[in-house]
Amino acid sequence: MIVISQFCCTSLWFASNAIMGDLVETFGLALTATGVLTAAIQFGFILGTLVFAVMMIADRFSPSKVFYFCAVIGATCNALIVWHGHGLASLMFLRFLTGFSLAGIYPVGMKIASDYYQEGLGKSLGFLVGALVLGTAFPHLLKGIIDPSLWKLVILATSSIALIGGTLMIIYIPDGPYRLPAKQLEISAFIKVFHNQKFRAAAFGYFGHMWELYTFWAFVPILLKTYSQLHANIVLDIPTLSFLIIAIGGVGCVIAAYISRYFGVKKTATLALALSCLCCIVCPFIFMTTSEILFIAFLMFWGLVVIADSPLFSTLVAHNAEPKLKGTALTIVNCIGYSITIISILLLTSIHQLTNSKFIYMVLAIGPIIGIIALIRAPK
Repeated sequence: MIVISQFCCTSLWFASNAIMGDLVETFGLALTATGVLTAAIQFGFILGTLVFAVMMIADRFSPSKVFYFCAVIGATCNALIVWHGHGLASLMFLRFLTGFSLAGIYPVGMKIASDYYQEGLGKSLGFLVGALVLGTAFPHLLKGIIDPSLWKLVILATSSIALIGGTLMIIYIPDGPYRLPAKQLEISAFIKVFHNQKFRAAAFGYFGHMWELYTFWAFVPILLKTYSQLHANIVLDIPTLSFLIIAIGGVGCVIAAYISRYFGVKKTATLALALSCLCCIVCPFIFMTTSEILFIAFLMFWGLVVIADSPLFSTLVAHNAEPKLKGTALTIVNCIGYSITIISILLLTSIHQLTNSKFIYMVLAIGPIIGIIALIRAPK
């Protein structure tokens, strides 16, 4: 039920991206609005996670209730996009508020799962992050099956299922048996969690993973388009392939979760991070292949491993944080991680505008390398 709720509510994340062309045309926006609106929801999520962490929202209050109220707010802000009188500023504001509400959905959903599972948390979070991946890709699927002229249905559909997800959570998921509520506000708690060396290692592994993840997702269509331009005789269905390359990450999360039961969470996370790092390094050379099957298979593999370690890092974070601070720990790590994604995306975008070199994608390997070093140096 937690997984279903997470899937339903995270569909809000990129709902506007799926119909971005329609928004630009309907409201007379500049083409740059695409980047601005995407950044607005990311900044909203970052600020939201910071506020939730400092105020210890998920640890002081019932996380299921927090999840529900944030789902209602997010669904409402998302649905208001269909109003006919919008300009760029009002759309930015709504996307910002939607991102802010997601701070009470994604990390809080992981907190709820950690309140129910001690053993097998890695597997549970594997399904949960897999739901996030499918949820973020779901609006693109809706856009593909709904009549293009009815773009408002994509927005209304995602808002509706988000309300369903929030309702399922508050009705069927009471506070978990392992929940240890914080009795009072500790403003320094979001700093205190980093005093633990094992926690720091898990957090830095996650930060390295986030440096690569969202930038890879953002550049998947560009990678496909670049390959098509280099090989004029090859025509690729870029939207469909982009969806598949991103969505397969949900399968990767589940596979990694099961593998971790036999080889350990830390070892499995390190292996997944190393494999995605290898993909960053190999990427410039794979453009040389004339086999489109090999190129697509490479990107599918990259999409599989690039997110596979995410639930495992969240598991390590939860296990190495004080029980009463688990919600705060998960939230602040998300806050920093998503802040890193913006830096990475802007950096690679700037470099991409300066040069056509395919070696720029090696920049993505910086994060995984730092993460691997942090994990190797961590105490046993």
